[in-house]
Amino acid sequence: MDRSIDRTSIDNLPTPVNEDLTTPSAAYGQSATGVDSSKDIDGYTGTATAAASHAPTGHAAAPKRNSTGLWVGLAVVVALLAGGILYGVLSRMSAEHSLDESTTKAATMMVSVVKPTVTGVASEIALPGNAQAFNDTPIYARTDGYLKAWYADIGQHVVKGQLMAVIETPEVDQQLQVAQANLKAAQADVSLAQTTSKRYQALLKLDSVSKQETDEAVGGAAAKEASQDAAEANVRRLQQLQSFERVYAPFSGVVTTRNTDIGALINAGASGGTGPKDLFRIASIDTLRVFVAVPETYSTAVHDGDMATLTLDEYPGQVFTGTVARNSSAIDPASRTLNVEVDVNNRDSKLLPGAYVFVHFKIPQQVRQLSVPSNTLLFRAQGTQVGVVRDGKIHLQNVTIGKDNGSTLEIATGLTANDQVVLDPSDSLAEGEPVHVSGGKSAAAEAH
Repeated sequence: MDRSIDRTSIDNLPTPVNEDLTTPSAAYGQSATGVDSSKDIDGYTGTATAAASHAPTGHAAAPKRNSTGLWVGLAVVVALLAGGILYGVLSRMSAEHSLDESTTKAATMMVSVVKPTVTGVASEIALPGNAQAFNDTPIYARTDGYLKAWYADIGQHVVKGQLMAVIETPEVDQQLQVAQANLKAAQADVSLAQTTSKRYQALLKLDSVSKQETDEAVGGAAAKEASQDAAEANVRRLQQLQSFERVYAPFSGVVTTRNTDIGALINAGASGGTGPKDLFRIASIDTLRVFVAVPETYSTAVHDGDMATLTLDEYPGQVFTGTVARNSSAIDPASRTLNVEVDVNNRDSKLLPGAYVFVHFKIPQQVRQLSVPSNTLLFRAQGTQVGVVRDGKIHLQNVTIGKDNGSTLEIATGLTANDQVVLDPSDSLAEGEPVHVSGGKSAAAEAH
């Protein structure tokens, strides 16, 4: 069958009136799908173009409506594309903001804080002290020789005048014998000189001798008497040195040191520039002196005659009582402390010389003070400071320490009871630095 259509037949087709152009039968030159039907019929472009030239006038509205739809579609695509870009930008900004917040939060220091504890109206100060024997004396030899025997050892109690050692002094013994012989010679010379002087004086009355000869005799007798006195003094000196052969305890006490033994060489003084060596050391421990350095802040609160208590680590739970005997009445410019002596009765010998003790003084307080742990302090060029958290930031506050209790400190000025004080502050802690607080508790709880 011949699919070609006669052009005269197409031109003679009737023209539709008021027919909907959107229907498939609206025109032979345009299919329902918008594809040129003339190409399907003729297969030639020229035939489709000729058919379109004889199409009705109402067919021109179809391309205009298709153009409007195209612009609407483009607008929708552009809107969707713009919305996607805007969403991506906003998501990126939100992610960056979240990252900044996370970084800032991670970089912010986390600190632990405590609140100061209010102390009572009366307080007690505990200060370290050094216990010393009431008398503590080294015993030296006053003569040269060799140690013959010793009769006291460390830890032994001795009484005043008790024999402790004997020294052999052969040289001194021989020197004493020589001095005694010289004294006898001097005594003989004196006797002869006195007799001669008396004879010359008697002969002078008879004009048998001259006045000059008589004066020489009298003067010679006086010189001999002076020589006798010198000989006697030398004998006494050597006798005294010989008496030092026996070493006696100067007071009652306990022997704390023995630095010699039988046969040891004993020197009375310095030898070779090393100084004399003590034989023994004796300490009187019935009463102990405890010396305490009292801070200047409390120097006016400690008076002679006040009672004080002592505690020692080796006697837990036991308290020893002492009395303030005296003080130096002067502040040491180096340590800014007052040297105070507390005398303690030690008849039972429980306390030992040289022991480290804590002396407790009752210190009346006129105002209530705040107490914080000792690990809150910062020591800087600006003075003693603590870190206080206010509005999430660090404030370095200068403080004045009223009393040091060891693990806690009483703050005289600079803090309030509601302050949040930083525990274990870093050396790099700076003013205005933002921080996060991990938790707060009282200073008393932290101390325990």
